[in-house]
Amino acid sequence: MIPILSIVGLSNSGKTTLLVEIVKELTARGFRVATIKHDAHSFDIDHKGKDSWRHKQSGAVVSVISSPAKIAVVQDTNRDHSLADIRETYIRYVDIIVSEGYKREDHPKIEVYRKELGRDPLCSDDAQLVAIAGDFFANSAGAPALSLNNPAALCDFIEERFALREKSL
Repeated sequence: MIPILSIVGLSNSGKTTLLVEIVKELTARGFRVATIKHDAHSFDIDHKGKDSWRHKQSGAVVSVISSPAKIAVVQDTNRDHSLADIRETYIRYVDIIVSEGYKREDHPKIEVYRKELGRDPLCSDDAQLVAIAGDFFANSAGAPALSLNNPAALCDFIEERFALREKSL
């Protein structure tokens, strides 16, 4: 089963920036990485007037856009899907999935924490908190405290925590 790691934290804490740095570093190490971004609201990847947009507007419940370089699926849904649902339905042939958000899901998490936001960490009492990445390390959760400014060290931790080297051989 493909492991899932969620990057969580308060708004404007740097979750996306950290996720991008982690993906760059893991990819440079030869790992295949998938990402999932949770959006609490609706979103559009189709643009008004484009063929794929017109397909959905005509009533299609699933529309696939395919080219030699990319494929995208736009599918209507009546619920918020879990990370496990998305992994099982859509993701294949990767070594790890790194998600942004999903702080309430039961998967390992790294919380991005910045002192200047003036709030306590979100996941201090979450058994799935595996590390805090931040600029201040008052960590009562007992999880390792790692620097936001050292993606290589973060990826060393991730690689070891998820035994990625052994899985990719």
